[in-house]
Amino acid sequence: MNDTKRLLAILAGSFIISFGVNNFFVPFHILDGGMIGLGLILHYKFDVSIGITIIILSVPIYIAAWIWYRTFFYNSIVGFVVSSLFIDVFQWLTFDVEHIHPLVGALVGGVLLGIGVGVMFLYDISTGGFDLLAQMIADFIRANVGIIIFFFDLMVVFLGFTVITFDELILSVIAVTATGVATTLIVMFRWENT
Repeated sequence: MNDTKRLLAILAGSFIISFGVNNFFVPFHILDGGMIGLGLILHYKFDVSIGITIIILSVPIYIAAWIWYRTFFYNSIVGFVVSSLFIDVFQWLTFDVEHIHPLVGALVGGVLLGIGVGVMFLYDISTGGFDLLAQMIADFIRANVGIIIFFFDLMVVFLGFTVITFDELILSVIAVTATGVATTLIVMFRWENT
């Protein structure tokens, strides 16, 4: 039963993440943090596949996890691959966002990503990339993983300043904040109920 719940968490979390990225981040030219953010930067600049780019960029972190944090490696490899591929596979599942204000898009997209990541964290599953790195650091220093992810995400957003406008940068910071808050709240809810 536990494996079934973990699989459902991976599928649900990955789908929510892909829905947020494809429906709110890409149309409004918003960046996320972490590996998704780096994938979006390269997508906006070179029109490359977001999910496959995330997989390629995450290889060094997975090598480190294999060497030093094998438990985290095993707990995140499936979530990482599925969530990355879902972004590409469900790219077609979008709706018209012209009637949505970009600020609303940033908030909704950020919350969706935070929920997707948080659902997987409830079962000790990571989406990989910087989330995996943040999870390893959080375990080492006994800190809330959502806060660590938030700082990583902000760094990536500011790196993307060359491919987005100032307004899109502000929207990206808002989206990353919404992601961090949603992830943190879900993780805190788990701690309070254990």
